[in-house]
Amino acid sequence: MSTTSLRPDSTTFVDEDGAYTDVHLPKALASWPWPRRVNPHYESVKQQASAWCESFQAFNPQAQDAFNKCDFNLLASLAYPRLDEAGYRVCCDLMNLFFCIDEHTDLATAEGARAQVNIVMDAILHPQKPRPSGEWVVGEMARQFWANAVLVATPTAQTRFVSSFQKYLDAVVQQAEDRVKGSVRSVEDYFRVRRDSIGVEPSFAIGELYMNIPQEVIDNPVIAKLRVIAIDLIHIANDIYSYKVEWERGDEGHNLVTVVIQQFGMNIQDAMDYIGKLNERLVDQFLEQWNRIPVFGGSVDAEIGDYCNMLGEWVRGNDSWSFESERYFGKKGPEIQADLIVRLTRSRGEKRVG
Repeated sequence: MSTTSLRPDSTTFVDEDGAYTDVHLPKALASWPWPRRVNPHYESVKQQASAWCESFQAFNPQAQDAFNKCDFNLLASLAYPRLDEAGYRVCCDLMNLFFCIDEHTDLATAEGARAQVNIVMDAILHPQKPRPSGEWVVGEMARQFWANAVLVATPTAQTRFVSSFQKYLDAVVQQAEDRVKGSVRSVEDYFRVRRDSIGVEPSFAIGELYMNIPQEVIDNPVIAKLRVIAIDLIHIANDIYSYKVEWERGDEGHNLVTVVIQQFGMNIQDAMDYIGKLNERLVDQFLEQWNRIPVFGGSVDAEIGDYCNMLGEWVRGNDSWSFESERYFGKKGPEIQADLIVRLTRSRGEKRVG
């Protein structure tokens, strides 16, 4: 076995199957107090939600099979373990919608992505209006999702979701522009865009389905800080766990690992270690802010307690789903979760992109 130092790999090994690099992932949530929990309605609702998603035929059969292996209904189950059956179904539909949008806009130009997200947002704003014949099918998917959601969501939750969903869609277009231009942002600027493009804020808003938390409480500095830290922890986890598949297909430009590599001149392992330390600091900050949650008085205290617990459950749920689904690691998720080692492979002689 021979070795060579091909940046940005720490050490690249070559065997009969080609070049590979072993990378140690950060142990992201070692001190996170929220345990893994599964929504009790997972098995029954999963079947309904999957059938609904497949009915739109948004993918060819091969792509649909790959989509199903990601099990976005499991993500909803782990992220919203306390929701009732109706609320959980709404969240399943949203997770499936998110990833349908992402899978299509990831392949689009900035102009194409803008046209697609405009269709989706129009469907959200007019859930009772039939979609035009021949339109991109995800528009109808978005319409049906929201028409069902408004049957159970409070007006407060509806307003908050629509606002945050628009921010998410705008960030998706920005991500498409960055991809086309080959732009790699600074860490600070990347965090600013990623907080919206990851789609977590509307995911938190849909978790408020049955809540009536006043805007001034949601905007309280402590609550706002908890929300931003939770979003950051989720998009950091998404980037470190998705890096393997993105790197191997040459599509890692919009990833925090790449941003750190380029800004600080690090190799992959050093970048992972750097991000791991950043993640540890954010966990500590979240727990510090948790101890500062104010008492607002009345029924809002119970709801803000549920809301803040949802943030913690989302962070844990996203981490668990990353290993339990086949989206990032195929069938090796449990093994990688145990040893936190991923093997990056790319055929020798294959040109690296990004």
